[in-house]
Order: sequence, then C-alpha cells, then structure tokens
Amino acid sequence: MQSLHLKNKTSHLINQNRRRIVVSCAGRRLDLLPRHRLGVAIGDQILDLSVIKHLFKGPALAKHQHVFDQPTLNAFMGLGRAAWMEARAFLQKLLSAGEPALRDNAELRRRAFVPQASAMMHLPASIGDYTDFYSSRQHATNVGIMFRGKENALMPNWLHLPVGYHGRASSVVVSGTPIRRPVGQMRPDNDKPPVFGACKRLDIELEMAFFVGPGNTYGEPIPISRAQEHIFGMVLMNDWSARDIQKWEYVPLGPFLSKSFGTTISPWVVTMEALMPFVLPNPVQDPKPLPYLQDKEPYTFDIKLFVAIKGTRGLSFIALTSSSSFLQHMYWTMKQQLAHHSINGCNLRPGDLLASGTISGPEPESFGSMLELSWNGTKEIPLGSGQSRKFLQDGDEIILTGYCQGNGFRVGFGQCSGKILPALSDP
Repeated sequence: MQSLHLKNKTSHLINQNRRRIVVSCAGRRLDLLPRHRLGVAIGDQILDLSVIKHLFKGPALAKHQHVFDQPTLNAFMGLGRAAWMEARAFLQKLLSAGEPALRDNAELRRRAFVPQASAMMHLPASIGDYTDFYSSRQHATNVGIMFRGKENALMPNWLHLPVGYHGRASSVVVSGTPIRRPVGQMRPDNDKPPVFGACKRLDIELEMAFFVGPGNTYGEPIPISRAQEHIFGMVLMNDWSARDIQKWEYVPLGPFLSKSFGTTISPWVVTMEALMPFVLPNPVQDPKPLPYLQDKEPYTFDIKLFVAIKGTRGLSFIALTSSSSFLQHMYWTMKQQLAHHSINGCNLRPGDLLASGTISGPEPESFGSMLELSWNGTKEIPLGSGQSRKFLQDGDEIILTGYCQGNGFRVGFGQCSGKILPALSDP
C-alpha cells in the first residue's frame, strides 16, 4: 500500500461531526457515513478497503479480512510483514488491466472508489505512544552552536545513541487541523523572573515518522536484525515547537509544554515496501555504535522533503526550505531508533509513532526549522511579497510535502499542513 496524491480540501473540518464518506489508506483514513474507513490512494481516487475486503483470500489475510473494516490501521499493522506484503501484491494485481474482478464489475467499482476531493481525512492510527528522536547531526550541531558554541555543539552521548524524548500522543493531529498558539512560562530576560503569556517564538520542525507494526513482549527487546519486521510505514510530521517556552523549561528533564500542544502528521502512510526501491546506504557512523545498534543492511531512504509557508498576504505558496534527501541528513536509522527504544524491555505496540527529529542539511536552504533559518531570531527570513519572518505569526500556514522520485513515477506522502490560530489567553 502506498499513498500517491492528496487533494483534500475539507481537512479543516475533520474534527467536526460530518456524516460523509471518508477513506483512510495504508496511512490514510477516510470517513464514510458516520464511521471512518481505510483506503488506498489511486490517483485522485481512494479505494475503500472495507468494500473489497472479501477479495483478500491469501494465506495471511483470508482469516483477517475484518481488519479492513476497522476505523484505524492498528489491527492491520499488527498482523505483520507477511500480511502487509500480501495485501500490497494483491492490490497491485487487482488494479492491473488484466484482472477482471474490479474491471468488469461496474457496481463494485461504484461502491469501492471515492474521489479524494470528497473525502475527509483522519489520523491513520490510534496512537498509544509517541517518541520523538533527535537524529539529524546537522540540526543537533546547529542548535548546539547557538546555545553552547562550536566546541560543545554535540552533547557527549549524541554520537553513541539515538537521543529521544517521550512526546504527547493525545495532541498528535492530522494534516489540516489548526494549531492554537500556546501559552506558558518564559524567561526572555535572564536577569528577571519568568513571565507568563503567549509564545512569541513559535516554530516548525520538518520531520518524518514511522508507525510500529507488531509490538514486542514486555521485557523482551527487538533485536536490530529483526527491527524491519516491526516498521510498517512512514508519514510526514511537523513537530510544532514553542522555542521561548522550551528554553525555560527543558533543563533538567527536557521538552514539556513547549511540544505537547500539537504535532501534525500527514494522513497517508507510505509502507516500507513501497519505499524499498529508494533505499540507500546508511551514513558512516564514527565512533562505531555498540553491538546492539550495529546494522549492515541499508535502511536510509532517498526522500525529497519541502516546506512552504503561506503568509497572511496573498495566496501564493512560498518555498521556505527544501532538503535533497532523507539520506544525507539523518545519522541514526529507524531500525537503530527502534532497537534502542526497546533494548531496556520497553514494549512497543501497533500504532506507536516514532519520529526522526528535525531534519536539516548542511546549507541554510536545507535547514528544517525557523530557529536555524533565522539563527535564533538574529536575522529575517524573506518570504517574498514584502513579507519576512523570524518565527511564525498568527494566520501563517505551514505546508510540508515529500516524495520519492523513480524512473517515470513518483511516490508521494501528500501534505502535512496546519494554520496558526491566536492564543486563547495572553495576560
């Protein structure tokens, strides 16, 4: 299963009780009538898997057709890689020109296909837990230089383990959901007491994330040699960040209110099987990781990533940042993240979300946050049309997109977008 092209014009209504068809695919959920449904993107259409569930008759899915009737992908993800590959192969066959099951059944086609433009998108999974890593060396270096100087840019543990923190699953929202400017404590002047108010330094974080498939038994780690069996697929992510709140609260226990107010993901999940044609060698790691993190199999992917900001003046989309590929900007792989996460016996479950952390490249145009683009607010970021920013303003809309480019074809992730609403209170 993979997502191709997203044209969702009603995503801002997702949280309302709308009684209309919505489909959700290997990563995207749609809602039909009052209930959510799973779907696969086919051009500008969505194939409703609940309508064709009876056609899945392979050895891994014949007794599990009910998973395609569920409102989320959790049950399907929990079946494991054999079921994912079987479903993908069957759908490719079903949609081929030589297969009559859909081709010659006009009534089934009428019920099975939903225009993307009429679908309302929802979260693809019920997310029980969410962990955000810090796996881009360039981003970690940039932030370290800003706050500690070049000599101490990377913390002593950074090159030895995938650093991460436990995020807030309840505030992970689907693309199109507005983001309310958070309020909290800040200390803008180090010589004065902290103040309370609306965040003044609201930021984005260009990230990708993956969903866990089958989990592990409590107390039994997932070895890196089998980590691939537990990684279902990937989504785009924007981990919104309140930098001024974060600066005051992150010592000694790390991010809290500065992150938990909102994290946006794309509704389509692109499965790992769909991404394997774009796999690339892993980055060279020096020093060599400890044995439980060592992996010789390539598991880094050539994914083009882009960020745009839609400012308050005009309707044109303005390119804000772009990165040439996921490969060049990640130091720790998804398999290493998963193996490290479970090495202490922590049990992961289907639908858990693990994120990359901000993805930044070596050049300013490939930085994945406004903190870096404005270099901690010391310079303006030109947006065109007479606009510039250091951090986000109310009314700004951020749109993340990404794709893998093949020879004559493209595998896309759709959009990951959110618009900033004013704070509810600003004493």
